This record gives sequence, structure tokens and C-alpha cells, in this order.
Amino acid sequence: MSNSARQDHTQNTTHFGYEEVPVTDKANKVADVFHSVADKYDVMNDLMSAGVHRLWKRYTIETSGAKKGDTILDLAGGTGDLAAKFTRIVGKDGMVTLSDINGSMLENGRERLTNMGIAGNIEYVQANAECLPFEDNKYDIVTMAFGLRNVTDKDAALRSIFRVLKPGGKLMVLEFSKPVVPGLSTIYDQYSFKLLPLIGKVVANDEDSYRYLAESIRMHPDQDTLKEMFDDAGFERTSYHNMTGGIVALHTGYKF
Repeated sequence: MSNSARQDHTQNTTHFGYEEVPVTDKANKVADVFHSVADKYDVMNDLMSAGVHRLWKRYTIETSGAKKGDTILDLAGGTGDLAAKFTRIVGKDGMVTLSDINGSMLENGRERLTNMGIAGNIEYVQANAECLPFEDNKYDIVTMAFGLRNVTDKDAALRSIFRVLKPGGKLMVLEFSKPVVPGLSTIYDQYSFKLLPLIGKVVANDEDSYRYLAESIRMHPDQDTLKEMFDDAGFERTSYHNMTGGIVALHTGYKF
């Protein structure tokens, strides 16, 4: 599928969940969602996934190939789950950049990791993935967990990530995807559109934000489409690994 085929039917609009909005408005609308959910983000992640999100992230870290001295960029890093683990792996000679476009999420991550005693080999940068403020060929690994679907121009983000990776560097995108197990989609839809907004209302007092999150998952490219987007951005040896029946997929690509 070409880049143009993935665009919305006009060049001026894009999807915010199931709603069609001006391209210029999406970033602010997504920002409002995450400003709203930031303080309850970790609690809600555990409730929404019954804690399984920790296993998905653990698999990502274990297969990253990260080692001492590496430079790692964790995009849309939120409250720092991946970044915290990576700081221990890269050690004092490495550096982890925790980055998020949302200031509330990034500040929660900074506070959480500081309280964990993590310092010295981590930096915090508020940045838009579509136009990263880092020099070319800077990072050994870039990770992005549950953030790409919220990006307005995903192709631009992938190209920006490609630029900042070192030759031989690796991108890993962990994201909700399309169930591949027969019958799972029906169950997943019932959970996403009925139970998830209810949990959001009860726990975070925010039903609308969690309805958007469910809708954003459905509007995200499926496994094969995202793999093709990796290819189009210049990545090689691209692949994906389905988890939990395809509810989540880990996409990987290399820069050579």
C-alpha cells in the first residue's frame, strides 16, 4: 500500500478515534487525553490489561539486544516503564532518553524514575516523534510502546526515527494490533467498547478518554500494513511478533 493510499480521503483531515478532525487539531486533542489520564496511567494500564502489559514490555526489553554503553531513545515513554529497565542495562557508560510529546506524562515519568533513584544516565526530552530534535545517527535502539497510534503522521515519525538511529540500529514498536485468533475480535470489541470506558469512568473519572483509546486502537494500521510502513521508511529486516493472539504486536526494523 502506498503512502498516499494510507492518507485520509482529504489531505486536511485525520482520525481522532472514529471522529474525523482537522490535521492541525489532532495533536492537541491527543494531548488533552493524556493530560487527563496521566495521574492514573499506571493504575489504568494494570486494570485494562490485567497486568499483561508488563509481560509485553518485558518481552520487548529481553529481545532488544540492549547492552552496556548503548544509547537508547524511548519514545512516547510515558511513565518510564521501559526507560527504567534500560538504564540498568546500559549502565553508567550508556544513556537513555525518555521522551514524550505530552508534558504531563513526561513529568510523571521524571518524578517516578527520580523516586526510584535513577539518575546520571537518563535524560528527559519533550518532543514530537514526527520531527525529533536529535542529531543524525545518535541512538543504538529506539523503542515506542503504545504511542505510534496516537501520532498524526506515522510515516513522518518513522522517517524521523530512522534518521536518528545509528547504522545497525534497531527500532522496536510495541502497539495494539488486530487479533488473529478466530473469535477473539468479538470478545475484544465487547471489552474495548463496553468495559474499558466503564473502568475509565470509575477509576479515572474519564469515560471519554478511554473510549478514544479503544477507538484509536481500531484505527491503527494492522500488522502487515505497519510492516510495509517500516519498509517504506527505509528499515530493513522488518518483522513483527504477535502476542496475546494479535491483540498486541511487536514490530522490529533495522537501519543499515
